[in-house]
Amino acid sequence: MTAPILSNTRKRVVLLGASGSIGENTLRVIAAHPDKLELVAIAARGQWEKLAAIAQQFRVPHVGLFDDTALAAARNSGAFASGTQFHGGLAGLTDLARLPEADTVLVAVVGTTGLAPALAALAAGKDLALASKEILVLAGKFVMAAARASGAQLLPVDSEHNAVFQCLQGHSAADVARITLTASGGAFRDWPAERLAHATVADALKHPNWSMGPKITVDSATLANKGLELIEAQQLFGLRPEQCHAVIHPQSIVHALVGFNDGSMIAQLCPPSMTFPIQHALLHPTRAPGVETALDFSRLLSLEFRPIDESLFPMLRIAREVMYAGGTAPAIYNAANEVAVAAFLDARLPFVGIPRVVAQTLEKLPSSEPDDLATVLAVDAEARRIAAEQL
Repeated sequence: MTAPILSNTRKRVVLLGASGSIGENTLRVIAAHPDKLELVAIAARGQWEKLAAIAQQFRVPHVGLFDDTALAAARNSGAFASGTQFHGGLAGLTDLARLPEADTVLVAVVGTTGLAPALAALAAGKDLALASKEILVLAGKFVMAAARASGAQLLPVDSEHNAVFQCLQGHSAADVARITLTASGGAFRDWPAERLAHATVADALKHPNWSMGPKITVDSATLANKGLELIEAQQLFGLRPEQCHAVIHPQSIVHALVGFNDGSMIAQLCPPSMTFPIQHALLHPTRAPGVETALDFSRLLSLEFRPIDESLFPMLRIAREVMYAGGTAPAIYNAANEVAVAAFLDARLPFVGIPRVVAQTLEKLPSSEPDDLATVLAVDAEARRIAAEQL
């Protein structure tokens, strides 16, 4: 079905990472609100056929592909409307992020690829809807400085950070005592420690609540994702490490809680669907009917919370140490984890070897305070090299 042509009173959206799960949910939100949202640019790493279908449905004039071979195939395919403007490589994604006609740039590309486009969007004064954890973990100091310098809004898309963002509306940061992010607990939340040594890739990918890509699903099983989210929350909301906490909440209905100095607490609740935080970020500060069915409290709802045993989930303990260390430690943690998870998914490393590789990499590469992005990227590369040696 082709989207109707409407007036330009809509927010114009650039979607980087259109072919992934965040991209798919973003398209559902945009399709549900054609009077409020307009898709002006899409990008992916290499799935040009998927982009062709999206471009046709939403009449998207700008298309970006990171992979050069995929870009050439897309140009020659005849699957795109005449007049489609193609953008290639990292430079192309960065150009899309600062399109003059764009209002909001949603960055959902995996890894460090989204860093340059995110900074370009902020420098151009675009609102940045951020779904890539690595960007703030790797370079939070520089991303937050860019947002302050331009006055652009940084709108979190991760369900937990979006929940904190909503809970903080109308409150001063000085009033916050602590934030608590919730974790589903992943595939192994009910496994005994001795069984984890025999966990397979198939076991780790059986997430109980969410449908996500393999890397983030493994991160959920180790709770590295929660460690990354705590690091990200520290940057986003200007918090001290001791103010950032996490609990296991198997139902994934409460996404975060914010405790205030007076002892009161505000929580954000919604069903476990990424359409809720995506829609909030894209339509902020307005609200509209959601894509999914809302919670129904006339039906019995059970909400359970458990403390996290960090002896079973050492990646969370390591993340906490990284938060206190600061500097380049978060970048090292992220890089080493990516190498270790890739090795686990390739059956070259046992599940319990993931935190071992990360801890050893942090020990061999001391943290430092980076003066510029080039330093951070160099540390990222060195951490990956050292982590690979630990395999």
